[in-house]
Amino acid sequence: MDLSNKIRNLFSFADPHLLEEVLTEAKFQEIPSGTTILRAEQYVKVIPLVISGVIKVFTSSGEKELLLYYIRSGESCVMSFASGLKNEPSKVFALTEEDTVVLLMPVDKVAVWSKIYPELNTLFFQQFNLRYADLLETINHVLFDKLDQRVYEYLKSKAAITGKKALKIPHKNIAADLGTAREVVSRILKKLESEKRIALVNNEIEIL
Repeated sequence: MDLSNKIRNLFSFADPHLLEEVLTEAKFQEIPSGTTILRAEQYVKVIPLVISGVIKVFTSSGEKELLLYYIRSGESCVMSFASGLKNEPSKVFALTEEDTVVLLMPVDKVAVWSKIYPELNTLFFQQFNLRYADLLETINHVLFDKLDQRVYEYLKSKAAITGKKALKIPHKNIAADLGTAREVVSRILKKLESEKRIALVNNEIEIL
């Protein structure tokens, strides 16, 4: 299926005129894994719709980071949407977790479309609901789960998103996403291995 057909499927609910405007005004872009596509305090000019791949959205303070949620195929970044429409600087960072294809919709066009085509607002309200649930889950993990359980849930989520049972993630990356130290993550991974919840083999983490 070509990219245009994917967009037609994603916008199957929409007025055909909106679909044609999106295909005319928006641009496809292939972004390599590990690319920062949005920084805090940066003004948002385009709103991404993920066609394939995964984008990680996180916040940062000093040297600490905290993973907020992932944006997957068929999803968009509601924080970019909110900041863009209000012409306010972003409060979050966004980074591609793997090679990703996005449809970049100009903010000024989205502002016009949202007034003409109410169904576009419905799409973004659905995205807000998804992200709100993600953020509640993140807050609950931070407040109520022990760090070893947070690491384990993080690995399960990562496996579900990537479709891989064996994950090749540097310990420092896990630590950054969970707002802790690499040494702490390494100790927890050893503990999880001793509990037979994961296996550490050839620099990969396999969930058992």
